[in-house]
This record gives sequence, structure tokens and C-alpha cells, in this order.
Amino acid sequence: MTREPRDAGTPGDAPAPEILRYTAFSDDPAGGNPAGVVLDATGLDDAAQLAIAARLGYSETAFLTAPPAGLGEPGRAFTIRYFSPLAEVAFCGHATVATAVALAERHGPGDYVLATRAGTVPVTVQEVDGTLQATLTSVAPQVTDVDPADLTEALAALDWPAADLDPALPPRIAYAGARHLVLAAGSRERLAKLDYDFERLAALMRRLDLTTLQLVWRESESVFHARDPFPVGGVVEDPATGAAAAAFGAYARELGAVTAPTTLTVHQGHDLGRPGLLTVELRAGDPRSHVRGTATVIPGV
Repeated sequence: MTREPRDAGTPGDAPAPEILRYTAFSDDPAGGNPAGVVLDATGLDDAAQLAIAARLGYSETAFLTAPPAGLGEPGRAFTIRYFSPLAEVAFCGHATVATAVALAERHGPGDYVLATRAGTVPVTVQEVDGTLQATLTSVAPQVTDVDPADLTEALAALDWPAADLDPALPPRIAYAGARHLVLAAGSRERLAKLDYDFERLAALMRRLDLTTLQLVWRESESVFHARDPFPVGGVVEDPATGAAAAAFGAYARELGAVTAPTTLTVHQGHDLGRPGLLTVELRAGDPRSHVRGTATVIPGV
């Protein structure tokens, strides 16, 4: 199990927290999206949590503390916060999956419940063929139109001509715990070419309160490829984005691109050399997205 070294501190200092490192949405430490996990963040204030996240440099680090009263049984319910290297994020899917697997390794598979800034997120961990798989259930989603001027600015920051978009999957802002601008590329080649204006896109995203851009290409009826610029978090690109996958599931259902019940497969991270696999289940009669993936420990640093 990979841990950050504990600081020796001085007499009377609170002990340094144990920091775990996992990669989510892959069973290969070299794939997926790395996340820090602090299973006991008691006593860490905002500045300390941000400092840990900045030192790790992962797109997010998760911090667990005691749950609100009545949320769930001890050891199965927690308050969770997520910090990127630059700021706190309301919800993060890959760090949730990593955290759930870390908890299951210590307390066993089963149901967990997490109090996030975006709302309550249930997570179920199952062992499948010897591998732990975590399924998070998103908060209630929303899908809204994009102002044409904001879309023009996003495309300019990406240096993507509007003609390169897929007309069958029009731009929208989708939310399932965090806001993402969904843009569908008309070809895999378009998706593969990502060299954007970092500061220009970050400024637009801050103004629109976006966490990432969810750039997708549809390979088949239920298979998609995705890339997620994340400049507002201080990261050029997120390798595997569970929150965006949840939002995309809501987007695809809202636009009638898919019909529930169905399961979507999202490939992400291949263009970064960190392939990951995200599964999004859409259930009949349930507007929420159910995002499933594995996680594995990153060996000693």
C-alpha cells in the first residue's frame, strides 16, 4: 500500500495524516486517473487539505471525516471533500471510486454513503473475479443549453472549428454533481488533436462554473471516447473523469441519444498514455447516473 511519509513533527504536534495513492478506472497503476486518499482528515483545515493536494499534484485528492448525524452506520458513512492542486471541487468521481475501494479493502465490500458538497452519494463496492469494483450513484442531474457566445469562446480556446462538431450530439452543459460543457467531436481524429489555450479556457470555465470540458466522440451506439481539459484545477487534462461520465450519461439520455435502461462504455486517457475504462449505467425510472470502475494502489514512490 503506498503512503506518503509521515512528518516527524515536534512535540505536541498532531500526527501527520496517512495519505494513500490510488489510480481509478484501471487495474493497472500506469493507467486511469491517480487520486490521493486521506481516510482520516480529522483536524485538517482547508489550507492543509489544499496543501496536501498541491503537493501530490493529482487532479484531485479526497479527504474523509465524520458524517453528518443520521447519514449512516459507523464505518460506512463519511463526509468527503475533494481538492485539486488549486481549489476545492464539489464532487469528483474518480477520487470517490478510489476512496470506496480503499474503504472496502479495510472494511469489506458493501454499501457506503458519502456526504459531498453536491449532495449525498451512495457507493456500492463488489468483488468481481477477485477485483473490487465501485459503483457510485450521482446526485440528480441537470442538462441546460449553452449560450452561443460562450460556445464560440470555448471553441476558440480549443481552436476547434464548429464544423468539426458532431451535429447529432449538440453542445450542452451537463451536471451530475459538477458542471461540464459537453462537446462532441465529429471524428476520432478531431478528438485526438487537443492543444488548447490554457488561460483562455480557464477564464471561461471559471465564469461558467465548469469543472471540465467533456469532449467526446461516439464510436458506436453505446461506446464513447472522452477527453477532459481541467485548467481550473491546474491540470491540463484529466485522465479519467467520473463526474463528467455521470453528467454525460444524463446528457445522452436527455437528448435521446440513448434509451434507458442501457449501459455506456467510456474510454478515456488513451491519448495521454493512461488508458481508463468507465461504465455508466442508466436505469429506467431513475434519472441518476451510476458510474462503475475499478481502482488499484499506486506502488511506492
